[in-house]
Amino acid sequence: MYLKSILLIAANLGLVGLFIYLLRKPGRLSYYLNGRWWLTWLSVAVITLMDELTSVFYAPAEAYRFIGPAAIIFIAFTAIFVHYMTTRLVEIAEILEHHGLIGGGVYSFSYLVMGPLVSFVAVASIMVDYILTACISAVSAVLNATSFFHLPQPMVIILVLITIWVVAGLNILGIKENARVTFTIFIFASLIFVTLIISGVLALDGASLGRLKQAAVKTGADLNPGSFFQSYHIFIAHIAFCILAYSGVESVLQTAGLVRSWREISKAYIFLALTVGLVTPIVAALALSAPIDFHLHEGDLITHYATILNGLPFGVAVAALASFALIMAVNTAFVASSELIERVAHRYGFHWVTATNRRQSLYRIHIANAVFFSIIILITSGKQETLADMYALGLLASFSINMGALIIYRYFMGTKEVIPFYTSRLVTLIMWVIFVSCFIFLAIYKTHGTMLWAAVTGLVLLAGFLVAQKRAPEIEEIGKGDNEMEMILHLAESAAPDVHLVFRRSQDTSGQPPEDNVAYVTFYSPRAGIPPKLAANHFRLPLLKLSLYHRLVALLRVVEYELGDRQITIHLGWPMSSWLDRMAIGVMIFNMMRLPRLFPNFKFIMSYTDPTGSASKINAAAMK
Repeated sequence: MYLKSILLIAANLGLVGLFIYLLRKPGRLSYYLNGRWWLTWLSVAVITLMDELTSVFYAPAEAYRFIGPAAIIFIAFTAIFVHYMTTRLVEIAEILEHHGLIGGGVYSFSYLVMGPLVSFVAVASIMVDYILTACISAVSAVLNATSFFHLPQPMVIILVLITIWVVAGLNILGIKENARVTFTIFIFASLIFVTLIISGVLALDGASLGRLKQAAVKTGADLNPGSFFQSYHIFIAHIAFCILAYSGVESVLQTAGLVRSWREISKAYIFLALTVGLVTPIVAALALSAPIDFHLHEGDLITHYATILNGLPFGVAVAALASFALIMAVNTAFVASSELIERVAHRYGFHWVTATNRRQSLYRIHIANAVFFSIIILITSGKQETLADMYALGLLASFSINMGALIIYRYFMGTKEVIPFYTSRLVTLIMWVIFVSCFIFLAIYKTHGTMLWAAVTGLVLLAGFLVAQKRAPEIEEIGKGDNEMEMILHLAESAAPDVHLVFRRSQDTSGQPPEDNVAYVTFYSPRAGIPPKLAANHFRLPLLKLSLYHRLVALLRVVEYELGDRQITIHLGWPMSSWLDRMAIGVMIFNMMRLPRLFPNFKFIMSYTDPTGSASKINAAAMK
């Protein structure tokens, strides 16, 4: 008993001293530079940590419900897997910064890579995540707050709805949490969790250690059924049931617009891996190895475990922390979803949606969110199990979209464009396969949750498709481009017997002389904006639904028909990135190799020239 008291006092005093040291130095949480306030990596990390840490109050019980003691091992494994996956989110932040797309996270990246229609799949997935974050956090907050006395389910639902509308009201009034308030709560949470972990470790006895050993043995037995496919099925199932423990990890990427550089995002993810990435599996292991009737305490497992360790006062403190942190997660869902809707509404010109009141609050969005959250609570009857099923599906869908978009981007762009930080594409592909497998498993196994998730996602997706077809900003960028006939007319005016088509990347901004028998052609993505017109003989053609190869073939067919009496020479650039990148774009190069067979009367030249040399020298060398 004395040893426990000494350790707890020493650990808590050490933490208090550390926090005093951190807060005494200015600029730890925010700083002013170049006319605006920026958040530091610590501030962003703490905001996300408080969001991610809330899952420890409901995820261990949900995992134990389905896979039993194996949850102890797989929650720890999933921590390693998910936080290693965050290196890909750092890479996405770097790519977005490179393209000048600050903030927006998954939506901005999927929009960049896959276009407006497909990006609404990401929007739908993210919105469902925010909706379910608010709903499951509100339910868990009420269950933890009322863990010491029983309430009928209708009363629980009423309290959950009150919680949602109170948070909505605070946001409408413009009362928001800030980094300092969040950091203060983080200090309190740190003291509580350090006390909980030390008390739990000291309370380990032979029976608890036996349960931990049994969990390891059972996990090993489950993963060795004698068949690779059965092992993979069990492996996927266990990860799918534990993934909920790390919900909110993608929130750092969503806050990229609040920090100066993607490097701050990288530091924040390292901090999360060393804090919540360790705390969640440790607390889960201690609680799940304790002598508790888990069926009776699915909603308040950690609170009940804290009461067993240190008595009623400590249990009340943990319940207060859980309820307050979970209510903060509800608020985070309100704020994040409103920012996402504001970004989408601004992109598509729905300015009436983003109207603000006198307190600069997006009150229309907050009211709509509160109504939607309330409908979900009523449909699910406030059941944590159903909400958890839907939430896990949305989380896995979001991860799958992230990894899939990154694979597509790296496949077409290689690693040459973004040099400072990039990850293994093979490992990213493996991660994508695992996340998609988990999603498919849950979709089949949890049919009720799948139907509800699909209905909510489908509604958001349908609205997005209808909007994107009529009001997509790409329509304006497409209208700014040139067309094939303008290029044909330019070449037809030349008296030269030969004409040259020089294809160049949109990033290439070197100048060229306006020669009448030469046309420089740039295919550009309307999502990235039209590149500048560098000369009268520079033609910018939008890439629409066709691939680059098929768009090129269509253009050459027009040239062949209109200028068949001329000697036509096609100039293509030589890829100069690494061998790995050249292998990644091998399909495109293979398609280019088919062009001479399709156009036997054309002359094809693939070459590399020094970009610092003059365009006239380039043309002279190529045309000899």
